[in-house]
Amino acid sequence: MSELLNRRLALLGEHSHLSLLEKCLHGIERECLRVTGDARLAQTPHPEALGSALTNEQITTDYSESLLEFITPALTHPADTLDSLDKIHRFAYSKLGSEYIWSPSMPCPLPAEEDIPIAYYGTSNIGKLKYVYRQGLALRYGKTMQCIAGIHYNFSLPEDIWPVLKSTVAFEGSDRDFQSESYIGLIRNFRRYSWLLMYLFGASPALDASFMRGRSHQLEQFDADTLYLPYATSLRMSDLGYQSSAQADLTPCYNDLLTYTDSLRKAVATPYAPYVEIGTHKDGEWIQLNTNVLQIENEYYSTIRPKRVTYSGERPIQALMARGVQYVEVRCLDINPFLPVGIDLQQARFIDAFILFCALQESPQLADCECGNASGNFLTVVKEGRRPGLQLSRDNSTVDLKTWANDLLNQIEPISALLDKSQGIDEHVKSLAAQRAKVADVSLTPSAQVLAAMTEHKESFTAFSLRQAQEHAEHFRSRPLSAEDQANFESKARESLAQQSELEQTEEPVDFDTFVGAYQASILAISN
Repeated sequence: MSELLNRRLALLGEHSHLSLLEKCLHGIERECLRVTGDARLAQTPHPEALGSALTNEQITTDYSESLLEFITPALTHPADTLDSLDKIHRFAYSKLGSEYIWSPSMPCPLPAEEDIPIAYYGTSNIGKLKYVYRQGLALRYGKTMQCIAGIHYNFSLPEDIWPVLKSTVAFEGSDRDFQSESYIGLIRNFRRYSWLLMYLFGASPALDASFMRGRSHQLEQFDADTLYLPYATSLRMSDLGYQSSAQADLTPCYNDLLTYTDSLRKAVATPYAPYVEIGTHKDGEWIQLNTNVLQIENEYYSTIRPKRVTYSGERPIQALMARGVQYVEVRCLDINPFLPVGIDLQQARFIDAFILFCALQESPQLADCECGNASGNFLTVVKEGRRPGLQLSRDNSTVDLKTWANDLLNQIEPISALLDKSQGIDEHVKSLAAQRAKVADVSLTPSAQVLAAMTEHKESFTAFSLRQAQEHAEHFRSRPLSAEDQANFESKARESLAQQSELEQTEEPVDFDTFVGAYQASILAISN
């Protein structure tokens, strides 16, 4: 373990600082497809009883009208965050009728591309902008890719912790600058080590054969309807997932916040020839927001993002540049199809310890070869992570995955112990022990368990996923919300519908072309 990490752990372990670790914030966003009883994509509109997808803060849609997104508030205890997520599921199931929430990350058998409904957000200019953005995604990447679902884990360290950590290094600059630089350092370490999360929590080793749409691939046949890779952990995060030739050269440098925002700023303002050829309109209708490498910042697909809560009308890059990094959004987590909400407290506790390790450990800047190694290790593990004797690249040589995994777990262990000490529990250390067991016995990993369940029940990927979805539906429907909680959700749903209606009726009469022009100008203004 590094000297800096030891020094920081000793400092945070002091009585006057220990309570800081209780103030970390956790938020979860879970994407999930609505499906019919025969495992087909639901073609119904977003249920009105769930409120407005534009203005309901806890229940919205992601890419498709059929792709729900559940959003918890940011809370200090992950148990409370998961309880919030559980309640959102229970409310949703009270309004879904005969439909189900699909259990894994990889989608159900999908209809033809043209029959996958894009999410609709009403007639306001911001609602139309969200819709046109999604039309652009369909144009650029196809609708099938956009139906993959995941879990996003948002995590922030308390503001009071940064002056304490700053005292352990020689840093010239403000506390806010130190905070941003530390979060960017966290992200560099996350890129180095996130292959470990894919091994431990990857849960998408198989998919429905129709997902490939006749494209060439190196997958193997599990049965007539299912493709897989025998040692894969997360096909969702492999090169079968969200791919883009336009983004291939867009590798934001995580040396500091400025170079990161710079690369995204340029991508949102730089034309890309194939998109220019398509144009922004077809038959007089908008088909994409612009012809640049990215339509908006969020189009850049990454395993982790630096984030800052935005003000009304503010763009993500503007918020980061104005006020620095506030939290990170971990985006590489598969939905565990065995768990009703897709993630559990044991996993959350380990992720907390892992992210803190990335934050507290030294994080030198990534040399070119190290950037390549980080990407290569990640891709190797998502496709072959359970292969016996698998070797990864580390420090200009190769290392056995299990050896390196145990090295990392040894370094994370004192952080787990410190988190337990701050909360008077032993659950983080227990979670770490559960991860050690997965390293020792590959059959304990979620990806291995998915294939084992499919084999045991002689099921296709779709049959397995539907069975899990039905079990989860029963789990939620058998535990209705309290009358008070149900009324609270219903009230928020009604309020959100009223908010959308009011926005549509009272917004300034600016035509959509002018609105998009102003939106584009907001990023060009920063660029200049």
